[in-house]
Amino acid sequence: MTDKLVPRSAAGRQCRRQAGRSAEPRDGETALFLSRWLKAPHRIGAVAPSSRYLARAMARQIDFGCAGPVIELGGGTGSITRGLLAAGLPPERLVVVERDERLYRLLVERFPELRVLRGDAARLVALLRPLGIERAAAVVSSLPLLSMPKRLRHRIVTQAFAVLGEQGRLVQFTYGLLSPLPEREFRVAGKLATRVWRNFPPASVWRFERPRQAVAKMARAGGG
Repeated sequence: MTDKLVPRSAAGRQCRRQAGRSAEPRDGETALFLSRWLKAPHRIGAVAPSSRYLARAMARQIDFGCAGPVIELGGGTGSITRGLLAAGLPPERLVVVERDERLYRLLVERFPELRVLRGDAARLVALLRPLGIERAAAVVSSLPLLSMPKRLRHRIVTQAFAVLGEQGRLVQFTYGLLSPLPEREFRVAGKLATRVWRNFPPASVWRFERPRQAVAKMARAGGG
């Protein structure tokens, strides 16, 4: 797996510098995040933005050498977004999806060079269609899957793998000790990549891939 990619564009270098300067959330950002969590805890999933340590750990699970865009689900206030850019992902390869209107507006303002989509990850295939995106190299998710209704959780995972196809990888973090996508329930091959003790609260980063024979079935179910 390739953990580093040297950005070739001036925009990529600028994004990396900006990400480094704003690696940790400001007080106002934390307050906004908390307010959105109080409004919809099953959608936000945490009382504070992810740390730079968690963002780095998530970015390390992506093979930047794999062709195609990287889709981030649940951009929030941009903590993981900053980590992906700081790790060397060119901004033109990153697409961020955020459902909450205030957080979406914040992301658009904070990352004007990125494609930020406001919409539901449960309709990911349809959201990406106007951009001409049918396949992605990776999906990076900060969504609180375990706190969602089972039907919605399955819909989001189905949509993610419909975009990923055979070679793509889903990267997901969780605050629990066990896999956020049980193998028996989702028929995925999951691996605990790392635990990030310096995050608050401590988090575990998992990466998931789907056996080839299951990918075609998921893609047919993904529809949009």
